[in-house]
Amino acid sequence: MLKRLFVALLAVTLAGPAMAAGGDVELQKRDWSFSGPFGTFDKAAMQRGFQAYREVCAGCHGMKLIAFRNFADLGYNNDEIKAIAAEYEVQDGPNDDGEMFMRPGIAADHVPSPYANDNAARASNNGALPPDLSLIAKARGNGPDYLFSLLAGYKEAPEGMTVPDGMYYNAAYPGRLIAMPQPLYGQDVTYSGDADASIEGISSDLVQFLMWAAEPKMEVRKRIGVAAVFFLGIFVVVSYMAKRRVWADVH
Repeated sequence: MLKRLFVALLAVTLAGPAMAAGGDVELQKRDWSFSGPFGTFDKAAMQRGFQAYREVCAGCHGMKLIAFRNFADLGYNNDEIKAIAAEYEVQDGPNDDGEMFMRPGIAADHVPSPYANDNAARASNNGALPPDLSLIAKARGNGPDYLFSLLAGYKEAPEGMTVPDGMYYNAAYPGRLIAMPQPLYGQDVTYSGDADASIEGISSDLVQFLMWAAEPKMEVRKRIGVAAVFFLGIFVVVSYMAKRRVWADVH
């Protein structure tokens, strides 16, 4: 009974929330560095993923739950974070005249949306609303595999299938028709060094970054969970030994 309890506790502690992916989709399974109870984020991959987000995704997708100062988790120092934030325009105010105004971002600001509001976003995307990417990696079951498969899943539609105007065929999307145009074609981002800039390479880096954005304290949670299970295991052993000693003379 106690063994089952510990297994259940470990599962609850280490498992992230998930929703069923749904639909007839083709998921590509990958071994992620952050998978499993001892998994960790790959900081180099996260930095490349952030670069890919800025150059490929940020024109349509915001990350309103992430503050610029959070990028310290990616390995950026304070000066680099200030420089990144200053590249964005953030609405502030009201000023002394009661008017809102735009100013360069600071480390305490959250990443602004590329659109003023949802209606503006829909008007710019043929009625489709580009989702905020802050929690997108936790929005579906098998989130990392799903995102990777989605980014790399654009194909020619099967013969006989009609793709409506403004829609695109994607083997990983439920229903196979998606309103988002293909974002990656390979070599879309110029990485420093010899990092893989193929569709699969950039997609993998984006998943690392988006998984961190969805759960930035994942590594801490896992360490605490493992430590708690280890402590409870020791406590059970000590309790059992004490019970045997206390009741040793009872037959």
